[in-house]
Amino acid sequence: MKIVRSFILLGLTLTLLSVWGCTKKETPEVVREEPIQPIPLKVDYDPEKVELGKMLYFDPRLSKSGFISCNSCHNLATGGVDNLPRSIGHKWQFGGINAPTVLNSRYNIAQFWDGRAKDLKEQAGGPIENPVEMAFSHEMAVKVIQSIPQYVERFKKVYGTDQIDIDKITDAIAAFEETLITPNSRFDQWLRGDDNALTAEEKEGYQLFKEKGCITCHNGIGVGGNMFQKFGVVKPYERDTKTLGRYEVTKNEADKYVFKVPILRNVELTYPYFHDGSTYSLSEAVNIMAEYQLGIELTPEETRKIVAFLKTLTGEQPRIVYPVLPPSTEKTPKPTPAD
Repeated sequence: MKIVRSFILLGLTLTLLSVWGCTKKETPEVVREEPIQPIPLKVDYDPEKVELGKMLYFDPRLSKSGFISCNSCHNLATGGVDNLPRSIGHKWQFGGINAPTVLNSRYNIAQFWDGRAKDLKEQAGGPIENPVEMAFSHEMAVKVIQSIPQYVERFKKVYGTDQIDIDKITDAIAAFEETLITPNSRFDQWLRGDDNALTAEEKEGYQLFKEKGCITCHNGIGVGGNMFQKFGVVKPYERDTKTLGRYEVTKNEADKYVFKVPILRNVELTYPYFHDGSTYSLSEAVNIMAEYQLGIELTPEETRKIVAFLKTLTGEQPRIVYPVLPPSTEKTPKPTPAD
């Protein structure tokens, strides 16, 4: 009888464990009902393609000078930006606009401030042939990568062919950039139910963020990045009247000074702020937004609380091991930094 009883108890235990395991697996993530959603804790990816993309992201040989890489302007050690008002490109030329962060860029509605690239793959090809940035050509970039046997082997493993083209290069870079998310911020922990993740001041800052109207444009997973908006809704923004934003893409008069709403994830790291990089102060940036976009004036206490909330959006930064790049060969086109 003892043996039979033991088998019955074992069966019941296994059944309960099976039911519990099934229930746990099928239960969706429970989060607070808020206009901001948490970043997923992980994303699916092809490790071989991502590793190839990482190598290309850090490889300065995709530039004419052999000195500038994607990471030059989108530095993964500093919030995915270069912390400059305008990036420095080929022959020390200044770019025309502030470099947006690459972190969480997968959640953007489009890429670049004016949204001219529909996705990260299309964006990746732009800087390579921009004369003010990497100043190369797609043709020469392909020749460089094709001349390096280790790269050819990796492309064949990922794409099933040793024929390399710019489409595959940008696809691989985009695959790597897709993994650059910053989950598990303190605000995300609060969204997932941890009341102790935020201080009272930070919670008050979030309430102000919603009550004052900031949440209208800064919402979703990226806390922005999912719409276009005019800079200077209630009064003209006089600091920069030359950069026309989305108008350069559409040629529609209504799109003058319209820009992609920036992602606010990790905003304390991504200074200077706005498309013109006109301020390094997060407090000043909040006050400018209140004045030009909402037509209100915040008290110093309100600004402090909103800034406190914004700092809770800093998530776990990507832990990137710097790739060891394969050496050039005698056939590899030589850099020409002076040209």
